[in-house]
Amino acid sequence: MEVKWNKKYNTIAIYALLVFFSSIVFYLIASQVNVFKLQVFSYLSVFTPIIIGFVFAYLFNFILEFYEKRLLHKINKSRTKRIIGVILTYLTVLFIVFLFLKFIFPQLLESLIGLVNEIPNYVKDVSIKVAYFADKLEIDPNYNEIIFEKWNEFVTFIIQFATDLIPKIGNMTKSIVSSIWNIVLGMIVSIYLLMDKERFLALNKKITYGVLPKKGADRAIELVHRGDNIFGKFLSGKILDSIIVGILMFIILFIFKMPYAHLVAFIVGLTNIIPFFGPLIGAIPSFFIILFESPSMALWFLVIVSVVQQIDGNIIGPKILGDSLGISAFWILFSLLVSGKIFGFIGLIIGVPLFVFIYSIIKDIIENQLERKNLPIDTDYYRSDGDDD
Repeated sequence: MEVKWNKKYNTIAIYALLVFFSSIVFYLIASQVNVFKLQVFSYLSVFTPIIIGFVFAYLFNFILEFYEKRLLHKINKSRTKRIIGVILTYLTVLFIVFLFLKFIFPQLLESLIGLVNEIPNYVKDVSIKVAYFADKLEIDPNYNEIIFEKWNEFVTFIIQFATDLIPKIGNMTKSIVSSIWNIVLGMIVSIYLLMDKERFLALNKKITYGVLPKKGADRAIELVHRGDNIFGKFLSGKILDSIIVGILMFIILFIFKMPYAHLVAFIVGLTNIIPFFGPLIGAIPSFFIILFESPSMALWFLVIVSVVQQIDGNIIGPKILGDSLGISAFWILFSLLVSGKIFGFIGLIIGVPLFVFIYSIIKDIIENQLERKNLPIDTDYYRSDGDDD
C-alpha cells in the first residue's frame, strides 16, 4: 500500500527533530562545559602554531598598515613596499619585546620578590596596629573577636597568595618557554599571512561565493568585515591606550617616589585592557601593595589613579578608540560576566567586542522584521514613560 506523505507536516516534523536534537546538544554542552572546553582545547592544540600565527598577523597588521600608509606610501612597487613594511613591523615587535625583557621584566621580578619577602613583616606590623586600635577604641569583646577572626582569615589568604605567587610565575614562565617552538612557528606563519594577506582574503572570498548562494555569501562577507572592524579597532586601540596609561602611571609614580612603581604601573596598564572594570581591577591590588609600605602613599595612589583614569576616559580613550562600543554599561557588565566565566582572562578582553558583534547581528534581524511590518525601528518609540495622557 502506498503511503501519501504530507510535505507540510514532513517539514514541521524535521524542524521539530532539529530543535529537539539541538536542545539535547546544548544541554549536554551546558551541563558539561568544563569537559567540553577540555575536549575542544585538546583538538585545537594540534593547530596551536597556526592559531598563534593568525593572532600575531591580526595584531601586527595595524603596525604594517601604519608603515605602509604613513612612511612607505611613496614606494610604487607594492611587493617592495610589503617586504619593507613586514621587515619594519617585526623589527618594531622585536624591539618592544627586547625593551620589555631588558628593562621592565627584571624590575617586575625584583619588585615581586621584594614584595613577597616583605609581606610577613607588613602583616605583622598591620596586625599590631589593628590590635592597638581595637584596644584603644574599647570595642565590645564580641565584635572584637569577630574583627580578629576576619583579620586572621585575611592574613592567611595573603600569606598563602604570596607563598603561591612565585611558583605560579615560575610555572607560567616555564610554560611560555616550553611553547617557544610554537611561538616561533606562529611568527613564521604570521609573516606568510601578512606578506600575502590580500591573496588569502581573496581566496576566502572565492570559497565563500563558491559554497554559499550569492545573497548568503554577501551577508557572510559583510559580517566578516563588520567583525574585523569591531575587533580590529577595539583591540588595537585598547592595547595602545593601555600602553599609554601604563607609561603615564609609571612616570607619575616615579615622580612621587611611590614604592613598587614598575609593578603597580604594569598592573594598572595590563588591567586597563579590560573595559569598564579594568581600572578598578588594577587599582585594588595596587592599593594594597602600596598600603603595606605606606598608608599615606596608598591614599595618594588612589588620587593619582583616579586622575589618570579621568584623563584616559575623557581624553586618551576617546581619541584612540572613539565610540567603538556603542552599547550601554549594563551590556558591558553582562558581556564581561559571561565571557569571563567561560573564557577566563581572555574572555574579559574579547568579551565586549564579541558581544557588540552579536548584538549588531540581532539588532539587524529585529529591525528588518520591524521594517517588514511597517513599524518604527527607533527604540524611543517603544518607551513608556508612565504618561497615560
